[in-house]
Amino acid sequence: MPTSELMAAELTLTGRITTASNATFLGSIGDVVVVYKPIAGESPLWDFPEGTLAQREVAAYMVSEAFGWGVVPHTWLRDGPLGEGMVQLWQEQDPTQDAVNLVAAEQVPETGWKQVLQGQDENGRIVALVHEDTPALRRMAVFDVVVNNADRKGDHILAMSDGHRHGVDHGLTFHRDHKLRTVLWGWLGEDLTSEELDGIDRVSEGLKGGLGRDLAELLSAEEIAALSDRCDRLRLAGRFPAPSGEMSAVPWPLF
Repeated sequence: MPTSELMAAELTLTGRITTASNATFLGSIGDVVVVYKPIAGESPLWDFPEGTLAQREVAAYMVSEAFGWGVVPHTWLRDGPLGEGMVQLWQEQDPTQDAVNLVAAEQVPETGWKQVLQGQDENGRIVALVHEDTPALRRMAVFDVVVNNADRKGDHILAMSDGHRHGVDHGLTFHRDHKLRTVLWGWLGEDLTSEELDGIDRVSEGLKGGLGRDLAELLSAEEIAALSDRCDRLRLAGRFPAPSGEMSAVPWPLF
C-alpha cells in the first residue's frame, strides 16, 4: 500500500494487546495489519516527558533506517480512532524461534549463544538468561546503545522465520541521560565489526542533514545532541560498552 494511503485511509481497530503497559491496539488499514498506540493512552512516567512516547517510537524507526539494518518495522504518526498515535506495520514472528531465553544454568549452549546473567527461578533453580550470538542481534544491540533504549526486553525482539530480528516497543528511548537497560549484554567489551562501525557513521552523518531535521520535529535539541554524543563515544571506543551508573542494567520483567 502506498505511504499516502497508510497515512490517510481509515484505520480500523480489530483488537487490543492487553499485555502492553500503554494502550496498544491491533488494527488494519485496508488489508494491511498494523499496531496502533494512541498518545492519549500513554501512561505518565516520572523520567520521560508526558505524551512523547509515540514520537520516540517514530524517531527510533528513523534512526533504524539511517543504520540501514531494518531493525525497526515501518513506523509513523497519524490520526486514528482514539486520536493521533504511533502506527507500525505488524510483524508475524516465527513461534518456533527464540532470540532470548531462560535455560537451566547447566544447559547453556557452548556455541551460538551468549550468557547475560544467572539467577534463581520461582522454584529455587539456578537459571541463565541467554541470547543468540548472531549478526542480526548484534546490530540490534548497537542500535539500542545509540538510541539509549531503556526497555529492551526479550519479548521486544521478534524472531522472523528468515533469520531477521525486529525490535519493537521503543517508547523509552532517546533520553538525554544514560538509561540503557537491555537483555543484550552478551558482547560486553567485544570489538565492533566494520559493518557496525559503518552503521554508526551513517547515523552520525545523517544527524548533520536530513535525519537531524526530521528528528527535530520529534525530539528536543538536548536529546538530539545526546544522540550525536553517543554515536561519537561508541565510534571512538570501537567496542560494546559495559553497564554504568547505579540503575539496573536489565529491564524488569526480563520478558
